[in-house]
Amino acid sequence: MTDNSNVLCACSSYEAKYYFNNRYDNLPRAVKEELQIMCVVYTEEVGGELTLAFSDEGQLLMHVSADEDDILFDEIGSALKIKQMQINKQELFEQLETYYKVMCQKGE
Repeated sequence: MTDNSNVLCACSSYEAKYYFNNRYDNLPRAVKEELQIMCVVYTEEVGGELTLAFSDEGQLLMHVSADEDDILFDEIGSALKIKQMQINKQELFEQLETYYKVMCQKGE
């Protein structure tokens, strides 16, 4: 995965916590709220942990993890939910990638 500075947000069903990286605080409030809702709904429905991070090339990556002994984690549901988010949130994800390339990669 990428280093922590490229993590956009993360959510954990184990800790019942949502994290948003302050590096991206200049994103519009509506975008931040949409990300939070999306991540929290994912972890509530599927379990585990979801992390959204940018690759070094600016691609938005979704990383899912679950504890080995988590018998409630729905692996099939996870794959289906990720696909659904990729389709339903395609425009948002593309805009976030553009934002990252313009605002965060300039000067690198």
